[in-house]
Amino acid sequence: MGSLPTTDICDSNAELLAKGDLRVLHPIFQAYGQNRKFSGPIVTVKVFEDNVLVRELLESKGEGRVLVVDGGGSLRCALVGGNLAQFGENNGWAGIVVNGCIRDVDEINACRIGVRALTTHPQKSTKKGAGDKHIPVYIAGTWIREGEWLYADGDGVLISTTELSV
Repeated sequence: MGSLPTTDICDSNAELLAKGDLRVLHPIFQAYGQNRKFSGPIVTVKVFEDNVLVRELLESKGEGRVLVVDGGGSLRCALVGGNLAQFGENNGWAGIVVNGCIRDVDEINACRIGVRALTTHPQKSTKKGAGDKHIPVYIAGTWIREGEWLYADGDGVLISTTELSV
């Protein structure tokens, strides 16, 4: 799934930006995966150094959605690796945004999915199943809610309360 240019979205929606219905994430994410531009409705998950719930979601039908993973910004292990990115691609997810680390970068970069993460880390996460799905999460300076829309490209990541067109 492609995406509208984030610059055009911002230029065309100054009123939404002013009202907070369109928000720009702080520029803290690195881009991975073959789809450097992606967009879709958001699904949220909040975990900490445990990726069981992330895997559960990526193994389900994505239907063009974007998984936003609030990993608490941990830099101590990876929450998404090559296998999970492949599940995401195979199941129709448009993208994955991780407030945390990923690993298996070469494998992820071979996948036709968009991925944003803080950085990489070689260590895998724990597997206890702790966390929450489908809840509001606070990442990169803004609240992100299930059902909102995410738009990502080389210029940044936007969150909108509704689907947008330029």
